[in-house]
Amino acid sequence: MRVKICGITNYEDAKLSCDFGADALGFVTYEKSPRFIKPEDIKKIVDKLPPFVVKVVLFVNVDSSYVNEVMKYTKADIAQIHFEADEAFFKNLDCKYIRVVRAKEKKDIEKFSDEYRIVDAYVKEYGGSGKRIPLEWFENRDNSKIILAGGLRAENVFEVGHYGFYGVDVSSGVESKPGKKDKHKLRKFIELAKYGLRCG
Repeated sequence: MRVKICGITNYEDAKLSCDFGADALGFVTYEKSPRFIKPEDIKKIVDKLPPFVVKVVLFVNVDSSYVNEVMKYTKADIAQIHFEADEAFFKNLDCKYIRVVRAKEKKDIEKFSDEYRIVDAYVKEYGGSGKRIPLEWFENRDNSKIILAGGLRAENVFEVGHYGFYGVDVSSGVESKPGKKDKHKLRKFIELAKYGLRCG
């Protein structure tokens, strides 16, 4: 499975994530989040990162012109749209994007089923709360375009291995405190998600 480490706020955590094998890094521009990072600081980190790691910028309740501006400035790869936006919003984007489905009930995981998307548990504060989605929702279906988020950590990521997800997305589950990653949790999570599940 691919692994995205979200809530990156500093270069040290970004580099550690890359060194341990993360496929993607996420940067949160939502000002109410304890993992908020300014676009200029995202750019400083992105400029130092290796080429084969995907840089993702998370947006909440902004207009498309702001997304375009930040993506162009930071030179990040994908905009993560973490709120319910209309189709006009997406048509106005000049960048690659991925939607987030904030699932309240089982039927929500079927939204945008023809495209790759992040499926997260619904919380008022837009992620990072550690709330989990019931895994039984994903039984007996094609999950190959889903990146699972919400409540994942090294101790439970093995449980998702046989559902066939494209990837997993973690933030609070690999932190020592909000906005600061824990080196040992980070390494263990990435190793289990990427390599420990192949034999399970």
